[in-house]
Amino acid sequence: MSIRKQEYKDSPADKLDTGLSPSKRRKVADMLGNILSDTYLLTLKSHVFHWNVVGPLFVPLHELTQAHYENLFAAADEIAERIRALGHLAPNSFQRFLPRASVEEESGKPDAMSMVEHLIDDHERMTQRLRETALAADDADDLVTADLLTERLAFHEKAIWMLRAIAGK
Repeated sequence: MSIRKQEYKDSPADKLDTGLSPSKRRKVADMLGNILSDTYLLTLKSHVFHWNVVGPLFVPLHELTQAHYENLFAAADEIAERIRALGHLAPNSFQRFLPRASVEEESGKPDAMSMVEHLIDDHERMTQRLRETALAADDADDLVTADLLTERLAFHEKAIWMLRAIAGK
């Protein structure tokens, strides 16, 4: 049985009566699991870049990545709690996060400008996935999830703007 199937097997979600059908809640929860996976990987990447940035961009990137990883860590909690409110279990390990994530792990030793480029790409991927999930949540009449994801979109779009400004783009 696949990891994703295990997360939704024998779920108590079918007993909830919130006005959203079990199938809609399952679909949105599954998509939120992808968002949670991306959020956790981007939190880790931002934190690692925070620790390892060097050079003339040290102070602005050190401070910006700290603000980002703190925001992302708090967001992960909100996203996981939303999955639970929909009656499903949140993915609970990196083994479950990695295959679901569009954000890629960093295994090299990028310089400061490469870090900025990587983060721009990751935030852009996140905005695309967030937008897709927000629209699916809206189509499922899940206004709470759509609202949560709209707030997350605003954060990631601002992050892109700031990172692009640092990169001179």
